[in-house]
Parts: sequence; C-alpha cells; structure tokens
Amino acid sequence: MSGPPAPVAAVRVAVRRALTGPDAPEAGDLVLVACSGGADSLALLAATTFEAPRAGFRAGAVVVNHGWSPDSASQAAVVGELARSLGAEPVEVVAVSCDRSEDAARRARYAALDDTASRLGATRVLLGHTLDDQAETVLLGLARGSGARSLSGMAVRRDHYLRPLLGLRRRTLRDAVAAANLEPWHDPANDDPAFARTRVRHDVLPMLEQALGPGVVHALGRTAELLSADADALDLWAAQCDPGTPDVAVEQLLVLPAAVRRRVLRAMALRAGAPASALNAGHVVALDALLTEWHGQGPVALPGALCGVRACGRLAVIPLAAVQSDVTLS
Repeated sequence: MSGPPAPVAAVRVAVRRALTGPDAPEAGDLVLVACSGGADSLALLAATTFEAPRAGFRAGAVVVNHGWSPDSASQAAVVGELARSLGAEPVEVVAVSCDRSEDAARRARYAALDDTASRLGATRVLLGHTLDDQAETVLLGLARGSGARSLSGMAVRRDHYLRPLLGLRRRTLRDAVAAANLEPWHDPANDDPAFARTRVRHDVLPMLEQALGPGVVHALGRTAELLSADADALDLWAAQCDPGTPDVAVEQLLVLPAAVRRRVLRAMALRAGAPASALNAGHVVALDALLTEWHGQGPVALPGALCGVRACGRLAVIPLAAVQSDVTLS
C-alpha cells in the first residue's frame, strides 16, 4: 500500500516530531491549531487532526477574525466549518477589533489565542509559520537594525506556542493542501503593499533569490537558528551576572562584554517596571553610555516614567519622580 503524497507526509512528520519527546503533550491534552484558512495553517490543521488520535491527544482549532473586510465574519465561519470537517474539536471562531496594521493585528491575534487556550484548557497552540516566514522575519529584523535576538527569528517553541513547520518551505504546504483536495482561502491582506512583510515576501526575497540563488531562504533560516543559539547563551550569561538588585556597582558592569552588559541593563529596566514593548535598543545604549562615556551627565529618560542615573559609583533605574525630588542612591 502506497503512503500519502510526499508533501502531506512531510507536514505530518513535522507535526509528529514537534509533539513528541520531552515537550510532548500528555494523553488527553488539548492542542489547538491557529487556522486562518490559508494554505499554511490549513495544511498544519489537516496534519494535526491526522496525528492527534494516533498520539493520544485532542486537536482543536481557533479561527481569528480581524474584521478587516465586510465578508471577514462569513469567511471565518467557513474556515471554522472546514476545521470541523477535518475532525477538529472544539473549534472556536473569535472576532477581534484592531487597527489595520501588522503590529495591531499580531497583538490582537495572540491575545485571542492566549484567551482561548486558557479558557479551553489547551496545553499547546500550533502556529503555521514556515521557513519562508522565518526568512522574512530575519530580513525585517535586519532592516530595523536589530540585534541577535531579533535576527534569530521565530522560536520553534515559546511558552505554549509551537511552530512545527519552520523547516518547511511555503510551497510544500501549498502542495500538501492541493494533494489533500483542500481549498485554502487567500487573505487579501497578504498582498497589501502597505505591509512591510508583504513587500519583503513579494519583492525583496524573490529579488534576492534571483540575484544570489534559490538557497537564500534556507541560508536565512540557518542564520536565525545560529543566532538563536548565540542569543540564548548571551541571555544565560547575562542572567548569571545580573545581581537582581535596584542598583549595581559601575565596576561590576564595566568588566562585562558589551553584549552581556546591555542585557543586564535591559533586565534592570524591565525589573523596575519599564514596558517591554516601549523599551528599545536606544534606551539601553543610552543607559550603557552612563558607564562607558561617563562625564557627569544627568539621568537617562526611560519608558514607564523611569530613568537611569549614576551616582556614588553605582548605576540604578529608578522612578523619574525620585530624581525630581532629589532622591539620591543609598
């Protein structure tokens, strides 16, 4: 007896590998697939519903409706019914309200997925990002001038999220859906040039592949994997050097390599209450200048009504109001 078509088998193997081993869900656990109805997430859903009964876990689906078009609600309902026909149970169709921007959509989508997973008691949420998505993420990070953590792209696992398909090309997912006689939905937003990712997908990556060869996507994926390992090592080193106190001796920080020192400074700011979404590399560099370019300068303003100050041989991140009240370091 012949097996499934090669693209279908490749997706099933990727899902099986992601859901086995030390991080495998326990018997009876609910695993949710975030499914937009596009080829990538549809192939992921089909593979997950196939693997679930064989591995002893339950497979459900979440369809997030961003409400960006008049027919988005009806389209989300169609995707929900398709998910049920593939054997997903439960299936949740969740409407969110957000501005028409990539960041707003991402925040709203993950908030909806988190809420649904918590409400249903799901232990894993599977996302359909591919190797092509990873390459796009690395290029977007390069354009922003980001560091190793951002250039390491998307993690295979983060908390309860899993991305089983990061090693597969987008065309493999499309072939898998076609081989299974499934009809994917094409989101018009994926062709909107107002979005930076769309321009990278349709213009930048094809241009790079034409100029440098078809191995560019795989090379960018390997770059992400290598930088992820480097960033993990630097984060671990920084955690070991971070005293966890409100202020740190200048000498204790200056002996550290810049990549480690700046991670400690970022951790100090976050611990003091700086919002992670607002704390950027410029803030951390300015804090670092209190150590490496010290000439008696004043406080460095930080998000969250905080500031970094150097006094008495120590550096601290404290409320801005404390500086305005002339509170000094003890």
